[in-house]
Amino acid sequence: MAGNYEKGIYNQLMEVMARLDAVEAELHDEKEEHKEDVSRLNAKIDALTKENQLLRDDNARLRSILNNDSSNTSLPPSTDRKGGKPVNTFNGRKKTEQKPGGQKGHTGVTLTRSEAEEKIASGRCRHEIRTIGTPSGQNYITKYVVDLRVEPVITEIRIYADENGEFHIPPEYRSDVTYGADVKALAVSLYSEGVMSNDRIATFLNTAGNGELGLSEGSIYGFCRKFANVSGKSILRLERELLNRNVVATDATLVTVNGEQNYIRNFSDKDTVVYHAMKSKSIEALKELDFLRQYAGILLHDHETALYHFGTEHAECNVHILRYLRKNTEETGNVWSDEMATLLSEMNRSRKEWMAQGKTTLAAEMIADYEGRYFSLLKKGHEENRTTAHRYAKREEKTLLNRMEKYSHNHLLFLHDFSVPFDDNISERDLRKAKNRQKMAGGFRKDSGHEMYCSIMTIIETLKKRKMGIIENVKKLFMGTPAIF
Repeated sequence: MAGNYEKGIYNQLMEVMARLDAVEAELHDEKEEHKEDVSRLNAKIDALTKENQLLRDDNARLRSILNNDSSNTSLPPSTDRKGGKPVNTFNGRKKTEQKPGGQKGHTGVTLTRSEAEEKIASGRCRHEIRTIGTPSGQNYITKYVVDLRVEPVITEIRIYADENGEFHIPPEYRSDVTYGADVKALAVSLYSEGVMSNDRIATFLNTAGNGELGLSEGSIYGFCRKFANVSGKSILRLERELLNRNVVATDATLVTVNGEQNYIRNFSDKDTVVYHAMKSKSIEALKELDFLRQYAGILLHDHETALYHFGTEHAECNVHILRYLRKNTEETGNVWSDEMATLLSEMNRSRKEWMAQGKTTLAAEMIADYEGRYFSLLKKGHEENRTTAHRYAKREEKTLLNRMEKYSHNHLLFLHDFSVPFDDNISERDLRKAKNRQKMAGGFRKDSGHEMYCSIMTIIETLKKRKMGIIENVKKLFMGTPAIF
């Protein structure tokens, strides 16, 4: 009996232990499943955290782009979009109570009697006299009317044979009918404005000639092509002039040629500008320019590092830096960039004041003080950069700090040499015509058209800088006489 009882207890114990083992195994399996779930959840949380940070950074980047305008970047004012208005409709001017037209105290630009009489005496304008009333006495009152007379003229050229009965026809009269220098000069001048197509130029000139000229789109292109060809020697002379200048500003703007990205690069100073057609802004493309290979002065530009392989010295545009500093202040809230912008503006004011006194550089102690404050603010900027919140803004700020530190000599060169401008605005102004042409008239269909435009612009814009008559001097080039020299 006892043996059976012990055996029964033993069997029950074994049964309980077996059930416990099964439960333990089941719990172990569930625990392992939970571990896998926790691991999967942790992995998912890590992935979501990384994605969230990436989205935050991208959001900061996009907000930075949305806040870009002409005041804090190199974007042109035409791209400004404020108050929900589309591009080119935003008007940032403040309304005034002033009446339309010229304001009291403003110097007018109306021609005066003395100016009209000076033009007559110079022979630049045809002088005609028309009377009102009977000129019986000696007393009269003079009034002047300035006008432009446009009328078609056909000049008959009679070429006589020499003593041997032979005719010597000049090359320009090989065709029975050719166009004169006035029409050609007007066509080239209109083309240089960059906002009229060749067929519209032809239509305009035909209308001005009472429909008697018979010009075609091909005629206009032919005039421009010939002008570009005869301008070659004049352009070489202009480049030789620039080679002797201490400072030359340069910039480049994008244009399209047959749908592909190309560039127009200019080299400018106060009275000369030369344009070049380029495929790219690379070092290899720049090496193809004879002017750059030979130039031994100071190149002023907006931080094109490829240009540092040319010239003997370089100056950087500080207006661009002022925009970048403003953008950094807006994005990071750090104070160093605002203080640096104030310092650069103060330097420029001091430079202008000393230039007005006939000086060519600041005093050594002033330069040392300015440079000390400059580097002190850069140090402050590096310290503030460590706590900048958004990674994108932090990286951009770090890049700006490194650039201003590495190229400090180039940014502050205007303090040491007053012949170096504070900015590269002269070059940018000279490129504005090319930008307008790309925007309004489109690009070029061929490389030859791209190059022709640069040749024409070199002559026309240099004439404007030197305040020389455009039509008169373009006519000279067509007739084989140097226009500028």
